[in-house]
Amino acid sequence: QVQLVESGGGTVQPGGSLRLSCVVSGISVRFNPMAWYRQAPGNERELVASITLSGDTNYVDSVKERFTISTDNTKNTVSLQMNSLKPEDTAVYYCNHLTIYYRWGQGTQVTVSS
Repeated sequence: QVQLVESGGGTVQPGGSLRLSCVVSGISVRFNPMAWYRQAPGNERELVASITLSGDTNYVDSVKERFTISTDNTKNTVSLQMNSLKPEDTAVYYCNHLTIYYRWGQGTQVTVSS
């Protein structure tokens, strides 16, 4: 059974940084493309960043040059470094497989506000 546990969210001022972490169990991040998603109130869940088996990364235009996705094969985790945060980044953030939507974790709330 695949389990996804996100952490690292919080409240920051615009321009601040946060690092999200997702502990993955049941599959190996080394052999699966992984991604971070987010859902803001009233919006659908959207793909924010992804990383392939070869380490290639992709980002939604709104976070390019600000967010960085990475994996740690020894800890089996997926991380999202978020810099220069904006109020529009406020959302609940989730990690999951890029193409196989396993049961969603509880997510981690990110709030960007002055």
